Amino acid sequence: MPIIEKVSARKIIDSRGKDTIEVLIQTKEFTTSACAPSGASVGKFEVQAFPDGGVERSIQLIKNELSAEIEGKDVEDQAEIDESIWSLDGTENLSKIGGNAAIATSIAVAKAASKSRNVMLCQYLGENLKLPFPLSNIIGGGVHTKGDSIDFQEFLVLPLGTKTFEEAARTNVMVHRAAAEVIMETHPNYVLGRNDEGAWAAPLTISEALETLTKAIEKVEAETGVRARIGIDAAASELWDSKKQQYVYRKENRRLTPEQQLEYILELIQNYEIALFEDPFQEEDFTYFAKLTANVKDRCVITGDDLIVTNKNRLRTAIENSSVTGAIIKPNQVGTLTDTRHTVELTHESNITPIASHRSGETTDPALAHIAVGLNCPIIKIGIMGGERMAKINELIRIEDTLKIPMSKSPIQD
Repeated sequence: MPIIEKVSARKIIDSRGKDTIEVLIQTKEFTTSACAPSGASVGKFEVQAFPDGGVERSIQLIKNELSAEIEGKDVEDQAEIDESIWSLDGTENLSKIGGNAAIATSIAVAKAASKSRNVMLCQYLGENLKLPFPLSNIIGGGVHTKGDSIDFQEFLVLPLGTKTFEEAARTNVMVHRAAAEVIMETHPNYVLGRNDEGAWAAPLTISEALETLTKAIEKVEAETGVRARIGIDAAASELWDSKKQQYVYRKENRRLTPEQQLEYILELIQNYEIALFEDPFQEEDFTYFAKLTANVKDRCVITGDDLIVTNKNRLRTAIENSSVTGAIIKPNQVGTLTDTRHTVELTHESNITPIASHRSGETTDPALAHIAVGLNCPIIKIGIMGGERMAKINELIRIEDTLKIPMSKSPIQD
């Protein structure tokens, strides 16, 4: 097997115009690379993206310290290499080298291993491969959208009635286009723009956004016959006032206690047939997540992102409390591909739906598409417009065309 001869890194720019890192793994035969994304809505329990000193400090540590640790290792020694990253860092949250440097290194190594075997990365990562359903952000708010944005962060579409990934991706694009048409009908003088993830940024309330998305989905379904459902990411930690113990809806000028928040979320799920609800409560509230999950049963996938941050131990706590039925999987939240795999394996063992997810600050690296397929995530939260989002969508179309694999079984009763 190829031996790592050189590890290097460079500073690049992500889709939000912010600095991030690309790591290169060189063997005698070839060089592979991987780029790290960054989030705007960041959970407090995530690993630290970059150390004090930023990207430059991460690059310096890779050059002066990490390279010496992993050069000379076999590219297929993924677990050992990932452990070397943690050992070198020596902190609980990768604050010395930075989680983004760690995940870029880890994925670049996996790419080298797959290249050495002459297989796709997804084939190297797993077996019995299936394609995920794309969960795409159509209308955006929260910290992903500048100005007087909607209080909830994302209003998403999930096309469950498709037989191929390409059909699902095209359905989401059609819903995105139809949503713009609906918005312009009600706000004809508004100059419509897109937010960090390509979703429409519009002067809507939560209910108006849901009504708009419902109409857009119905319009596309009438044209194609494809059934799609709505998803929501409340990013409730961004709404939470810890001093007053309330959720603050700035745009809608109201405050809700956790109990009132529960009642409100249940009402939305009922009225709009919400298929997936992400982060309906703040990132430490396993109890109210559990209350919501008990109420909706299998009608809606109650999903933790900031609650779990792709961390196996936090996922285990969520499982013990029956807090969620879905878990967002963001590899850079936890630092390495090995850690990501362990968390996903626990979701499979516990009947939790793993949802591979992009970040708001993305790159054109398509690795997430392969991670979703290789680790058997039945849903991929992937965005909708912009080259950094299309890089993943088109890669999944290529995987489908090349490997001729089927779609995953829908994790949501429809």
